[in-house]
Amino acid sequence: MHKYLLAFLLLSTAAHAQSVEFSKDRFGNNKDGLKTALKEIKSGDEWYNSDPPRYEQALPHYLEAQKLNPENAELNLKIGDCYLHSGFKPRALAYLQKAYQLNSGVDPRIHYLLGRGLHLNGKWKEAMAEYKQAIPATGTKNTSAFTQDIQKKLKECENGQKLADKPTRVFIDNAGPGVNSPYPDYGPVISADESVILFTSRRQGSTGGEKDPESGGFFEDVYQSNREGESWSAARNLGETVNSAGHDATVGLAPDAQRMLVYVEDNGGDLNEANLRGATWAKPQRLGNRINSKAHESSAAYYPDGKSLLLVSDKPGGLGGRDIYKVEIDGRGPAVNLGPAINTPYGEEGVFLHPDGKTMYFSSEGHSSMGGYDIFKSTFENGKWSAPENLGWPINTPDDDVFFVISASGRHGYYSSFRDDGMGSKDIYQITFLGPEKPPVLSQEDQLLASRALPVKETLLAPPVPVATSQVTILKGTVTDAATKQPVEATIDVVDNSLNQTIASFRANAQSGRYLVSLPSGINYGIVVRQEGYLFHSENFDLPAGAAYSEVVKDIELKKLDVGVKVVLNNIFFDFDKASLRKESTGELTRLQALLTETPALRLEISGHTDNVGNAAYNKDLSQRRAKAVVDYLVGKGVSKDRLTFAGYGDTQPVAPNTTKGNRQKNRRTEFKVTGK
Repeated sequence: MHKYLLAFLLLSTAAHAQSVEFSKDRFGNNKDGLKTALKEIKSGDEWYNSDPPRYEQALPHYLEAQKLNPENAELNLKIGDCYLHSGFKPRALAYLQKAYQLNSGVDPRIHYLLGRGLHLNGKWKEAMAEYKQAIPATGTKNTSAFTQDIQKKLKECENGQKLADKPTRVFIDNAGPGVNSPYPDYGPVISADESVILFTSRRQGSTGGEKDPESGGFFEDVYQSNREGESWSAARNLGETVNSAGHDATVGLAPDAQRMLVYVEDNGGDLNEANLRGATWAKPQRLGNRINSKAHESSAAYYPDGKSLLLVSDKPGGLGGRDIYKVEIDGRGPAVNLGPAINTPYGEEGVFLHPDGKTMYFSSEGHSSMGGYDIFKSTFENGKWSAPENLGWPINTPDDDVFFVISASGRHGYYSSFRDDGMGSKDIYQITFLGPEKPPVLSQEDQLLASRALPVKETLLAPPVPVATSQVTILKGTVTDAATKQPVEATIDVVDNSLNQTIASFRANAQSGRYLVSLPSGINYGIVVRQEGYLFHSENFDLPAGAAYSEVVKDIELKKLDVGVKVVLNNIFFDFDKASLRKESTGELTRLQALLTETPALRLEISGHTDNVGNAAYNKDLSQRRAKAVVDYLVGKGVSKDRLTFAGYGDTQPVAPNTTKGNRQKNRRTEFKVTGK
């Protein structure tokens, strides 16, 4: 009986708990404790009641006072309110509930604050109940805005409940000590192949070493880390060339990690661009007035061709808050708002464009957000952006989720978050997408003739679950001198062979010779590598629409113009089993014509080659006719006939064994050899 009586007494005490004041009656002889507590509360109130309130500065003082008296309703409410405005918002709930338990009338805002605390902890139904009891704070002039806010938060809870019931299958792992520190680390951007990550940090050791007087934390600096196996190398500060004594934050990185967008506080918030020169980033340069305005430009992302940006700005004329625009970097036209399919009456932020050039990720307070900013995905198809799709729980939370980026493969995403396994503050996390779960198969046998004593059975395989992959190919490698093996800072042109147009140009790294090119599916690409003093090198990638993600490593050796040097012309195409040139060959033929024009003494042998499939005599004749077709084209464009010869070698000069389909394709080629210069 005694234990039941004790439980009743405890419940009665809890139900009638009263707030304990900071007074002599509470502290008795502990005068020093009371003095310390009141001093801490006074210091906290100075920050809490400032304009604007400084919640993060007030919180440590309130927590010290709370150690001396945890039963004060007003103090618990202030602690909860401070946590609601911190990076650890879910911690607010326990303090707000304690404040309400001690004094249900502690503050007119209590039901709204309880709703926020429950909302941020994913307690959707309980949060909705509190929101429905919320009333405007004393002195609120615009009650209609408060009502709209409550309605929006109720809708967010409904969205959260639906999304949490069907979670996205992912692993979310801390990126580790190479990237993260005990200080805030956020805003990750990555190269398309995940070999490089740049991010913003407010850690000790920042450039200038000073702290922001408003926030109390160190000024932002840009850091870089490189992939080493399964982990990241120790991050390094990019130094005074990139980072100033003020705030510097990275917001965008080109797929090849050779160009970076940096946010600076100039002019209310502008975007600068830095280029990688060898192993060193050059000083960021301000982008033009069409990109930076008197408004706040907070985020941007490169298109794969490097010619345009997706831009976030709160410039006048938007749909509400910050909007996403598209703008050409070196063009003349104005930035174009993406319109109401993407932009809402609320805020949009943290835009990122996948290397496929058509899949956009961004954060929004609108659409089907479950609270604050959620990360959404939209695809550009048939001339318009698709309806944004919420990435779901647990990627998105009731708090702000922004600045998400994803690898070219679509396998890994990166963003920053406050989590229990963090290293002390906001950390960067890697998201691994697992794809849809394979449905269970309860029986894999179909009893076709069940009436028989020994039924005939057919084994049924579980239907395969499609794994979504990005429709993009990453071509990467190094460019070197064929003789010296030293890196060459060559230009890599990406050509649409069907249109004979150069759609993008990149540079190999001056120090390493490394390059990376992103090739969205659906185009017959010609890749042309050129550098003054060398013969051009060409590659062909014909990627049909819908081609799945792949990574191709291609090291390229550029050859100097010497007698006897051979160069394969990978972008010359013939009709099947014929010697008629296809129109996709025009670009390669034009480059060969330009080479002959620029070097008047140059003499070439054009040769055709086949694999060993079929009749040898026929193959030799076909290869000769194809070589002659190239010569005839060049002569028709004004090249002197006595500078050119042609030959067909059939299958007699293979460059690879004719044992695989890929090798046979290599052997079917057109090439030229320098015979004089």
